[in-house]
Amino acid sequence: MIFTVAIDGPAAAGKGTISKAVAAHFGFGHLDTGVLYRAVGAKGGDPIAAARTLEPEDLNRADLRTLDAGQAASRVAAIPEVRAALVAFQRDFARREGGAVLDGRDIGTVICPNADVKLFVTATAEVRANRRHAELGGDYDLVLREVIERDMRDAGRADAPMRVADDAIVLDTSDLSIEEAVEQAIRVVAARKA
Repeated sequence: MIFTVAIDGPAAAGKGTISKAVAAHFGFGHLDTGVLYRAVGAKGGDPIAAARTLEPEDLNRADLRTLDAGQAASRVAAIPEVRAALVAFQRDFARREGGAVLDGRDIGTVICPNADVKLFVTATAEVRANRRHAELGGDYDLVLREVIERDMRDAGRADAPMRVADDAIVLDTSDLSIEEAVEQAIRVVAARKA
């Protein structure tokens, strides 16, 4: 059975947590596509060459969840040649037997426009900055500014900008617990899968 779930949204909205939980609930494979871009950014050097030579072990680096890696990911994701190098990998994963959940910024609009389910997980910039600050520490005002700047960069890039797919269901997690957000997402997927 091939069943694809596309989950998009801005940083720290909860899409990664929700995606992992949905994949585990249904026994689907999970791909955090952002980790591909984080790995390319973390490799340094020429980002196009880094994307073309990305190895599975590059996805297991300990530094991929840092704020710096997230910012680097956003910068390299704006390069069309980097995106092109990673598209085939993502599309192959989406069509894997047994179902797949992919999360990122352009899954429902570019990578898997025909996904069986599309969710756009979001929250206010302030809520997302609070979450990121709680996770990574640092200066809250700086974290908030970086969240807003990243949103602008991700939504404003010429190639595959972050946006809500026309047929996506928007899930605002600003006032939801993790359990409530996961429950709502599972309910949406279960309804489409039935």
